[in-house]
Order: sequence, then structure tokens, then C-alpha cells
Amino acid sequence: MELLDIVSMSVMGKPAWAWVAFMTLVVALLVLDLGVLHRKTHEISIPESLKLSAFYIAVALAYGGWVWWYLGDTAGMNYLTAYFVEKSLSLDNVFVISLVFTYFAIPRLYQHRVLFWGILGVIFLRGIMIGAGAALIEQFHWILYLFGGFLIITGIKMLIASGDDEPDMSKNKVIAFLRRHLRVTDQLHGDKFWVHQPDPKTGHSIRWATPLFLALVVVEISDLVFAVDSVPAVFAITTDPFVVYTSNIFAILGLRALYFALAAMVHRFEYLKYALAAVLIFIGGKIFYASFVGKVPALISLGVTFGLLAAGVVVSLLRTKPDEASEKGGSV
Repeated sequence: MELLDIVSMSVMGKPAWAWVAFMTLVVALLVLDLGVLHRKTHEISIPESLKLSAFYIAVALAYGGWVWWYLGDTAGMNYLTAYFVEKSLSLDNVFVISLVFTYFAIPRLYQHRVLFWGILGVIFLRGIMIGAGAALIEQFHWILYLFGGFLIITGIKMLIASGDDEPDMSKNKVIAFLRRHLRVTDQLHGDKFWVHQPDPKTGHSIRWATPLFLALVVVEISDLVFAVDSVPAVFAITTDPFVVYTSNIFAILGLRALYFALAAMVHRFEYLKYALAAVLIFIGGKIFYASFVGKVPALISLGVTFGLLAAGVVVSLLRTKPDEASEKGGSV
């Protein structure tokens, strides 16, 4: 098989070269992030976080422009809708990550290392979930109705749930499991995930995990939990695995870059959950509407989604005072 045939072969409905080009771009961004911008460990300031996030957003929107040009306006609008939904749904994940860092007493100096290596796990695990979801939908189209029903129920729960429930990390089963099955040091050892220390019983040098490694594992698992909501939501927008995956990865890359600016004020977005709930109900309802009435135009879907999310952000910022948000958010 010639090289031209290989790069032109279809992978989940798109040419192999399109997937390779996307992954090459992601790898280049990660190399730029770790190898150039953060080659030396340092505490990331809010201005640096905002600049890096703006850069990622610009890249994501530029990529969306290419999707619009190459795959058509419907795919382009679906990409933007999926991007906004994933980015907004991930805000709750920022709150959980902040709790994880606080629980393990991870200083800001080392938080970027956890977030960076966490991205690698997200790229791999989201790929598996989206690939499996696409295969299931192709074989059993009725699964979309399960996704739709799940999103509607999730949205209703978000509307009626109390916003005061905060995860108790001391009772986290994942942390308890890791501590039972791993040797974990009592203190951090710089930016190291693993260190060699003497065994208390034999005195021989053995490998120990550090709290930084536990934080990384918990952050990865929290992303999997949040993906249970976000992946069905994006599949309800479009069943194109390429659009689903690329929008997911760009949204997560940008949000992790924004983490250091967002973590301290995440509680200022307390009214955004109502907008997200409405978006989930709308997206879930679209599936049933398409079956009984007709497909909702991509432009309307993008407009409704963006309008609801923008309204949630604006109302949150107007009705929540900065000093109150700081008191709730605490230090990270």
C-alpha cells in the first residue's frame, strides 16, 4: 500500500491525514507548553494563565474555521456548539481540581505539572470513550435516545440540586484505595511523582508514590466522571467522531490553561449551572424532536446554546460579588 493510500484511508469517517494533522497540532501545543513556556518550574500568575488561555481559544477557533471550510457550515457550527458546551461543563471539574490541590496541599508551583500530565491521560481516555461511543451509535442508533433521556434527567437534577454540596476528599474512595495499595510519602518531594526511600521494615531503598502522584490520579478519575455527562452531550449535538473528539480536546486544553485564573473565582459562576441545565435539556430534547418533528438547524442549536451559556455567565458575574467569591473559593 502506497503512502498516499494510507493517508487517504478513512478512519471513523475522516481521512487518516486529518486525524494525524490534528494530533500533530496537539503534540506541538504540548511541546510548546512544557518544553518552551514551562521548561522551568515556576508559579503561574493570573496574567500568564489568561494569556495562555487566550492563545488556546484562538487556536481552537481557528481550527473551527478550518472545520467549517473543510467539512461545511453544519460541521463548523456543530464544532463550535460542542466546544462551548464542553468548556462550560468542565467548569465544575475546575472546582473539583481545586479541592484536590487543597486537600493534598499542592502549592501553585507544582500544580501545572499535574495538569499537564493529566492532559495526556485525557487525550487517551477521551479517545477511547468517544471511539467506543461512535461504534455503539453506528451499530445501535437507539442509544442516542438513551443519551437524550440521560441528558434531560441530568439537566433536571442540576436545576433542583442544592449548590451547597461539596465533595469531602477525606472520604474519597479512590484516595483510600490508593493509600491502601501504594506506599505514599507523608510529604511532597518537589515536582516528583515517585521517589526512592528506605523501607521502614527492611531499610532497603524502595519506590514510593508522592501526594503529587495521588493528586494526578484523582484529577484523571474526576475527568472520567465528568466525561460521563460531556461525551453524551456532544454526541447529542453531532455523531461525527472527528468533530466530537477535536472539540473535546481543544476545550479541555484551553480550560486547563485557564485554571490558574479561574480557580480563585469559580464560585462566581454559581448561576451558570442553571444555564448548563437548560442546555442539557435542550440538547437532549433535540434528539426526540428530530425523530418526531424534524432536525433542528445547526445555526439554531449554536445560537440557543451560546445564548444560554452567555446569559448564565453574565447573570453570575452581575449577581456575585468578587469578595464573596474569594471567600468561598479560598486559596489554591
